[in-house]
Amino acid sequence: MRPSVISLFLTGLLAVSSSCSSVNDERTPDLPVNIQLADAGTWNSYGVNAFGSYSLFILGNGTRTPYSFPYTQTSATGFGGVLLISGMDPFSGATLMPLAYDLACPVERKPTVRIEIEEETFKAICPVCGSSYDVTMGGGAPLSGPASSSAFGLRRYRCIPTQAGGYLITN
Repeated sequence: MRPSVISLFLTGLLAVSSSCSSVNDERTPDLPVNIQLADAGTWNSYGVNAFGSYSLFILGNGTRTPYSFPYTQTSATGFGGVLLISGMDPFSGATLMPLAYDLACPVERKPTVRIEIEEETFKAICPVCGSSYDVTMGGGAPLSGPASSSAFGLRRYRCIPTQAGGYLITN
């Protein structure tokens, strides 16, 4: 084969293989998310600032995490709660950015089966199925376990900066 034919073949093969490896991050039900960390004071108390630092927000079914957070009537924390973690935005490359994900494992699809952060590696791991996810640099993509073989990623939420020095977490 000529070099141009080989390169065309390899390009086509790469396009086919990459289209089959997309991650489904919409398996977890899409419920409202509204966490107001809008001003600098609230952000400094409940936000994240160092790589891998994280906060959990869970509201509903008798659970209120963090207990002292000033939730309002319009507050909402998605399906299983919200993981807010500082990392690198995989889409823009910006570092030390707040990233937000639903805490529910997309394999288990139960609001009470929540991922947990492994302190040394900053991976999110499901305590039931054992799936692990890259939440600091991979946009919630699966790394191992049933989530990896099924290509189920964590549902992502938006972190919108406010003029008052904080962020609004929403979907």
